[in-house]
Amino acid sequence: MLESGCKAVKEGVLEKRSDGLLQLWKKKRCILTEEGLLLIPPKHPPPQQQQQQQQPAEPAAKIKELHFSNMKTVDCVERKGKYVYFTVVMAEGKEIDFRCAQEQGWNAAITLQMVQYKNRQAILAVRSTRQKQQHLAAP
Repeated sequence: MLESGCKAVKEGVLEKRSDGLLQLWKKKRCILTEEGLLLIPPKHPPPQQQQQQQQPAEPAAKIKELHFSNMKTVDCVERKGKYVYFTVVMAEGKEIDFRCAQEQGWNAAITLQMVQYKNRQAILAVRSTRQKQQHLAAP
């Protein structure tokens, strides 16, 4: 996502619940862009620094991209103690649980960017349909 020239809208740390049996909370460095959310292991260099290095510290596969085109909703918001808990639901039905300090507002920022992305896609689809109709209508 950052390689395609998307600028970072928000950066910081989120905790993601692991998929394993123990379901531990693991800190992830996160970069929210206009296209989606990047999840980076804490010790991994940022994507820009990694491109400048000859040898990456870890394989790029460790960086997870949650693209808005594959995201369905951000929901299940719950406030407990100092944390906000929320779930990102992907199009294929996979649910990814996150938590962050209440004042960080990650859930709202992700939701806002996802809605803006979906709106942009809808506008592009309408424009494309209109252009096709005009092209077919032209003699």
